[in-house]
Amino acid sequence: MPNPPHPPGDWLPGDRLTGDRLPTDWLPTTLKEVKRRGWDYIDVILFAGDAYVDHPSFGTAVIGRLLESEGLRVAIVPQPNWRDDLRDFKKLGIPRLFFAVTAGVMDSMINRYTANKRLRSNDAYTPDGRPDMRPDRAATVYSRVLKKLYPDTPLLLGGVEASLRRVTHYDYWDDKLHPTILADTGADLLIYGMGELPLKQVVRELREGKNFREIVNIPQTAFLRPSHDIPENRFGEEVTLFSHEECLADKRKQAANFRVVEEQSNRLKAARILQGVGHETAVINPPYPPMTEEEIDASFDLPYTRLPHPKYKGKQIPAYEAVKFSVTLHRGCFGGCAFCTISAHQGKFIASRSKRSVLQEVRKITQMADFKGYISDLGGPSANMYRMRGKNPSACATCQKPSCLFPTVCPNLNNDPSDLLDIYREVDALPGVKRSFIGSGVRYDMLLHESDDKKINNANRAYIRELITNHVSGRLKVAPEHTSHKVLTIMRKPSFNRFLQFNAIFNRLNEKQRLNQQLIPYFISSHPGCTDEDMAELAAETKRLNFRLEQVQDFTPSPMTLATEIYYTGVHPYTMEPIYTAKTKAAKNGQREFFFWYDPKRRQQVIKRLRQMKRADLIKKLYG
Repeated sequence: MPNPPHPPGDWLPGDRLTGDRLPTDWLPTTLKEVKRRGWDYIDVILFAGDAYVDHPSFGTAVIGRLLESEGLRVAIVPQPNWRDDLRDFKKLGIPRLFFAVTAGVMDSMINRYTANKRLRSNDAYTPDGRPDMRPDRAATVYSRVLKKLYPDTPLLLGGVEASLRRVTHYDYWDDKLHPTILADTGADLLIYGMGELPLKQVVRELREGKNFREIVNIPQTAFLRPSHDIPENRFGEEVTLFSHEECLADKRKQAANFRVVEEQSNRLKAARILQGVGHETAVINPPYPPMTEEEIDASFDLPYTRLPHPKYKGKQIPAYEAVKFSVTLHRGCFGGCAFCTISAHQGKFIASRSKRSVLQEVRKITQMADFKGYISDLGGPSANMYRMRGKNPSACATCQKPSCLFPTVCPNLNNDPSDLLDIYREVDALPGVKRSFIGSGVRYDMLLHESDDKKINNANRAYIRELITNHVSGRLKVAPEHTSHKVLTIMRKPSFNRFLQFNAIFNRLNEKQRLNQQLIPYFISSHPGCTDEDMAELAAETKRLNFRLEQVQDFTPSPMTLATEIYYTGVHPYTMEPIYTAKTKAAKNGQREFFFWYDPKRRQQVIKRLRQMKRADLIKKLYG
């Protein structure tokens, strides 16, 4: 496989990342751009649900650049038109190796619909926020088109949408169970999670002369086979789930399946998973170990322009504008929140970049023409988990718990933030950087945890001071999610008392430093286990704290989360005990209404409902 004749554009000290770049500094998206590179064939054509932004926060760019670094000729077809004569799917012809398909950075259904199943008015990953540039279940639609047009060309599926649908899953928008996305798409292979390591191995095995049907032993991949023709298991342990048909007939079997999948996803050395669907079986190989520092650095050090493709000149891509001056420090999250998909996709174990790689990226940002000196966000899925891991690795090797923080902080967790403090200070000391900010995602429960190690406790106190006094851009967003202990337990979140502690420290430091900053809490309504009375008490408690809530959302079930399985099955997968969930539009809107008790238009309705609950005490607390 020859290298591309034109090397990709790279950044050098002193360069300005502006419009003076060559068109060939981006991966080609049209036949004209392919010819400009002098190519007479393409190895991989990648179809994506997002606009093409050549930035490490956008999965399409990461996968494209990774394949390019392997010496392949890669083209990207961003947001192809699936409604017309399918010319976007035909314009580049047939790739020499395979088609690749991703729905984009977000699940396409969550991207397109609100919790009330209404179409959203904008799409942050589309130029000018146009809401009609991707289909429902984009990964499935694109794959079916390609399989119909080119049935003999291998198709590789990846991204969040595919990853979270690798086994039987509940689809909130259809209100029913769907089989593995492999059955719906006809894809030859699925890569789940963060795809760099399995994708490199796929390329290696293709170079060795294997075809896709022979690629069966790569970790973090999944495929379908006739049930009588399952490849030999080379991963040791193996578990078999209830079949798709059994789950359709019995919700409790779907709940039991979820527990198995979640526990295996959280093991350092997991089992291979099998699940029957019709006359076929889905084979899900266990994940790779967490990426090493060198491996994750290699991904972030690829030659991104950090800019949208020139085809979008004059248009704004909202998601890019939000992250163009931000830097990701790590991947993974060991919080294990019941409603969150991060650990299901990125994993529980933290993979952190080196300080060298981080500083190199910040230097690139300082050379951007419109950079004003402020790094908008310096963090990761959970901002303060950088380089955190178990003190005793052998204990982690036998653990399959979904969270290192719930119900209490694991005594084996080394939650020392000293390396993160060092990064903050070195970034802020770079020429051209005025300040760096932490946008959201701080796990304050971990910061407030008192361990037996006084050095770590002091480091966490130092981190809190550094964060609040130097890294808040007016508002710091944190996520208590609820005030009810019962609901928080189902969410796998800490007691609301932890938020009260952090809020008191935040206010005290603000007063001491004479800072005019706000703490912005996130809350969720209609989460499994939450009743109207829980929401009414949330309203009274947040009123007492002088919060008028704005960062709120109604629970939206997304595949492969604990909360979604409870929503669908009605039971907790770990206990099989029934749990109430608000499901109707009226019930969900009724809970959400308590967020806005202070709205004069809602006052009489809120009072009426509190009287029905016989909670005159809450009427007094809210309205005096």
